[in-house]
Amino acid sequence: MFLNEHLSKKLFGEAGITIPEGTLLTPESITVPEHLTPPWYLKAQVLTGGRGKAGGILRADTPEEFHQKAEKIFAMEIKGNAVPFIRVEQATEIAKECYLSFVLSRERKDLLFTVSAAGGIEVENAAQATKPLIQRVHLSSGLKDHHLRAAFFDLGVDKQFYSDFCDLVKKLYGVVSEYGLLMTEINPLVITAQGEWVALDGKVELDDNVVEMYPEQLEGYYTPEHHSPEETIAREAGLSYVQLKGWVGILVNGAGLAMATMDLLNFNGLSAANFMDLGGAADRERIKRALDLLFGNDDVAAVFINLFGGIVSCKEVAKALLAVLDGKSAPKPIVIRMAGLESDEGRALLQESSIENVFITTEMNEALEQLHALKPADAPTIEYPIEEEKIPSIMPPFTRTGRGNVLGVNSDSQVLVQGITGKVAQRHVALMQEYGTNIVAGVTPFKGGQTVMGIPVYNSVHEAKKNHRIDASIIFVPAAFAADAVSESAAENIPWVICITEGIAQASMLSALKDINGSTTRIVGPNTPGIIVPEQCKIGIMPASVFTAGHVAIFSRSGTLTYEAADRLSRAGIGQSFCVGIGGDSFIGTSFTDLFELVRNDDNTHAVLILGEVGGSAEEELAAYVKSTGFEKPVVSFIAARTAPPGKRLGHAGAILDENSGGIEHKLQAMRDAGFVISPDLAQLPDLVKGVLSGAADKMTA
Repeated sequence: MFLNEHLSKKLFGEAGITIPEGTLLTPESITVPEHLTPPWYLKAQVLTGGRGKAGGILRADTPEEFHQKAEKIFAMEIKGNAVPFIRVEQATEIAKECYLSFVLSRERKDLLFTVSAAGGIEVENAAQATKPLIQRVHLSSGLKDHHLRAAFFDLGVDKQFYSDFCDLVKKLYGVVSEYGLLMTEINPLVITAQGEWVALDGKVELDDNVVEMYPEQLEGYYTPEHHSPEETIAREAGLSYVQLKGWVGILVNGAGLAMATMDLLNFNGLSAANFMDLGGAADRERIKRALDLLFGNDDVAAVFINLFGGIVSCKEVAKALLAVLDGKSAPKPIVIRMAGLESDEGRALLQESSIENVFITTEMNEALEQLHALKPADAPTIEYPIEEEKIPSIMPPFTRTGRGNVLGVNSDSQVLVQGITGKVAQRHVALMQEYGTNIVAGVTPFKGGQTVMGIPVYNSVHEAKKNHRIDASIIFVPAAFAADAVSESAAENIPWVICITEGIAQASMLSALKDINGSTTRIVGPNTPGIIVPEQCKIGIMPASVFTAGHVAIFSRSGTLTYEAADRLSRAGIGQSFCVGIGGDSFIGTSFTDLFELVRNDDNTHAVLILGEVGGSAEEELAAYVKSTGFEKPVVSFIAARTAPPGKRLGHAGAILDENSGGIEHKLQAMRDAGFVISPDLAQLPDLVKGVLSGAADKMTA
């Protein structure tokens, strides 16, 4: 959650950092503040950069100018954003401008402390000539005196300002630590003519996961005026929602499948009106809020509900949908496609109800045909060009190594469940046991000695390990405690730790991963569907019925995309050697590259399918690895959210297309350069995988 300047400064002020006195105006209350003397600075409050260059910061010397310039700012749009507020401050007499920030860097996997001797709009120009000083601040050990000294001397100011500078930075770091901030920036940080350090401007990004964990302290920083009414309603309902420009409203379970659905519609001339991820709770209230949003959106002419049951049951969604419609005709046409867990039952319920204006389909092609039939004559046409991908003419040779089961996960693996006494955990324990997974123990603090579903419960992982051989642990612990649960298993050197939990604070997870760096434990996740070795062992929440044994490894950043791809491959007669969801968060344990290092020596794996997303650099790093090491097996890839708008977060924390990155095309080109076969959509995956398997078989060497 980004905060505007006014709220960022409120946070600074509460921490004891000096800020200019200011007041907030709305379009309905343009009044000259009596307690502030002229000249005044009127500053547009928007959640985007570049407002100064856009004319969103103006000086006024008289009351007449004040009103004129306030009206001018309120009438403008800055990068497509209306201005709901203006912050008014009286002029500050500046002796020196600087720059200061803390950023939790996804790329560098550390907290970065940055200063520059230039500030304001000149900081970017100055950075080209003189690089800012960037220091890593380790999350476990924190800010040190040497960080402060290096930063201060880099600013080139007189030593008399040192003590107050250190005090300010420590207070700012305290805010970063207390609230798990993803970013906080003071630009410019100034020394006034009176010799005081003042945060003249501010920008803060809160971690949405932390906001959810501590709503009493942080929820008040959410500002509906900076968002569409639909986005605010969706947020209140626990839905991930982004407004787009098309006419098909979409409702999908799982961010990855929602991204792929958005792309599929856009590339097929059925432009999406929104991105919406239903998430894991498909109850009546959430379905109702989601449909109310879509039915109430004038741009939406038809609704597409695309479900692949995994942690979400299609049957339960069907029940919730029927309860919401209450036997009445849908206000707008609804096309429903169901697959996966209890999809047959879900479709049967909907068909029996015979609700008017509801169209039930099984296959994606059926759904697309139905949507084309429903397309209004005046529907907006939005072109999304897609480049035709070429299949590399040379497939890499596949050399047998005599090794198999490189993950070490099989039907004999003994599994521990952390958080076993929770309802969600028990539901999936039953499904894992049904698949044949050997669950030998569970852990819930202070509930040791109990038995759950025939499984002994212990107070700690250490206690469980004293009584059992543990080959893998699966974590269903609430988000506030999950990072520590990961560390607990790693401390006991459990070979595999699969963290299902989503919504973990990014700083907490990064800190845990750094603390266990060098451990023999392999962390999968967080926010992962888990690991499955088809017909042997399932450690996760995936619907087992879509997986079959074979020779293609699937590595994915999305649970629902994993299910969708595995189902398509299985129905085409292509089985899987194993499947791993690496997790959708910004900071995860085992990466694509780590898995490739394992799988290159696995004789049972003849090809690899990568399911990626916008955001981050996981796919680019994998491409560099494949290219530099001469990876011996063919790689097929699919990237979701190719039509995503830059700067929008789509569902989980990892899925955001950075406006300052090379964009989706940079990611795709890196993969092309490494020889990946890129599938433009999910429908083409089976044929492409068959093609590379055939090519690989021709080149196998003993």
